Amino acid sequence: MQTVTVDPREIREAVTMRAAIDAVRGGFVDLAAGGFEMPTRTVLRDGQFLVMSAHHRASASAMIKTLSLDFGRVPAIAGTVVWTETGRADSLVADAGTVTALRTGAAVGVATDLLAPAGAGRLTLVGAGGQAPDQVRAVHAVRPLREVTVVDTAPDRAAALAETLAAELPGTRISTAADAEAAVGDAEIVCCATPATSPLFRAAALPARVHVNAIGAFRPTMRELPDELLATGTVVVDEREAVLEESGEIRHALEAGALTEDDLVELGTALTAPEAPRGERTVFKTVGVAMQDWAIARLLADAFLP
Repeated sequence: MQTVTVDPREIREAVTMRAAIDAVRGGFVDLAAGGFEMPTRTVLRDGQFLVMSAHHRASASAMIKTLSLDFGRVPAIAGTVVWTETGRADSLVADAGTVTALRTGAAVGVATDLLAPAGAGRLTLVGAGGQAPDQVRAVHAVRPLREVTVVDTAPDRAAALAETLAAELPGTRISTAADAEAAVGDAEIVCCATPATSPLFRAAALPARVHVNAIGAFRPTMRELPDELLATGTVVVDEREAVLEESGEIRHALEAGALTEDDLVELGTALTAPEAPRGERTVFKTVGVAMQDWAIARLLADAFLP
């Protein structure tokens, strides 16, 4: 019996974004079919410590992620992802920060592929923190990007991310901005990756046709999106129970009467259901569920365990 430890560099070398998207897509389908035992995550110290677990019934495998979160620290996310299964005695421990960035990006890739217009190629990214690069990589994997605008209140941080992205996406025009409301005006896809506690822009600032991903707000006190957008758009979520418990924008919109629980469509259901009518504006709201971490951990187990 051995425990294999996988560091951030090894994770990146072993798992491409395309592979992560495919794995997470399959996980959402299995989740909708009842293939997982997945308790609501444990939240301690108002979100500074999180514990998430998932058991995949068909493979008799399980993942437990434990992390600490501090937006004033680099990296903001630190912790471990542990993989075990009944079929072999070996286990795997991986860096939680890297796994979280990959799986969150992958979920956005799945949702964007499903919901964004086929020719969409202009992305506005609001937030240039640790989760931001994989948001762009995931969108680019499913909708090749012509233009990316990086918005952040810290110009140096936006410029640093723009430089990184320019090196990775040589055929894409990369620019920076400080005003989110102005920057979303001609976007075809918007990704929000901030710890905001109030909406980042008004719904009226968005184009008539746009797809919006929101990953940053993961506690009831946090909000990135306005009620008006949720009221008028098609809203897809990672898991209904999770967003009702943790998403500030979903809870706020429900309390304001802008949404009902029946308006929320789970991503796994949307992936497997017959094509349903959608509005010109679509929204994917995720707080992150353990199945996503399990999907990346499974790829790592296949790559590193004998």
